[in-house]
Amino acid sequence: MIERVHEHLLSELQANTRTDTIFILTAIILNLITLAINSAVSQGGDGFTQTIVMFTFVALLIVVNIVAEMGLIRGRQTRAKLLNGLMKMYKDQGVEGYYDPSLLGDYRTRYNLFMFAVLFTGLIALIIPFIIR
Repeated sequence: MIERVHEHLLSELQANTRTDTIFILTAIILNLITLAINSAVSQGGDGFTQTIVMFTFVALLIVVNIVAEMGLIRGRQTRAKLLNGLMKMYKDQGVEGYYDPSLLGDYRTRYNLFMFAVLFTGLIALIIPFIIR
């Protein structure tokens, strides 16, 4: 039974990693696409249509980045819970020495860096078109 629990925890960790990767890639790619579109639109003139298009993409950018950041925060929390469960299981089985607990801090740092990358590209995609305009 313990092997099934172990497999389940590892499976959940893999699903967590895939989900986080999707959040990160989606947000960064959308940020770069929005940067390109809004930069092009901002150089097209001062028309009302261009302003509406820019603000529509800004709204999309904000929503997607908020969802990505919230998803990454929840992913970080989920990963911590799963890894803590694994650590407890390893301790109960007497094999905790094979897993370095400092990895938990490394995962937290990695999540913070991913969140910073999403936030920074989002801010750049938000600010640059208005500066160009």
